[in-house]
Amino acid sequence: MKSETATVIGKSVTIRGELTGSEDLFMDGQIEGTITLTDCRLTIGPNARVSADINVQDIIIFGKVDGNIKATGSIDLRQSAVVTGDVLAGRLSIEESAIIKGRVELNPVGATAVQS
Repeated sequence: MKSETATVIGKSVTIRGELTGSEDLFMDGQIEGTITLTDCRLTIGPNARVSADINVQDIIIFGKVDGNIKATGSIDLRQSAVVTGDVLAGRLSIEESAIIKGRVELNPVGATAVQS
C-alpha cells in the first residue's frame, strides 16, 4: 500500500548516481544519473534540474529534464516543463507552454514496448 505523502528532496540537494525507491518522490533539486521508481509517482518540481534517464509508473514535470523517460502509467508536462529526450508512456498530457524535444511513443495499458 502506498503512503499518502511523498518523500521530498529539496532544491538545495544535488544527487549524482542512481536513485531507486518504492515510494512516491517529490524532487526539486538536481540529479545526474538514473531514477528508477517503477511502482511510484515522481514529481519533478519547478526548481529541479534533472539530467537522468527515468523509469517510473507516473511522472509530473514542472522543471527541466534532460534524459529519456519511461512511464508505465502517465507523463504529465505542466506549463513550466522542459523535456529534452525520448518519452515512452501509456498516457501523455502536455499543458500549453510546456516544451518537449524528442521522440514520443505511447503504448496503451497492457501493450508491450518494442525494443530498438
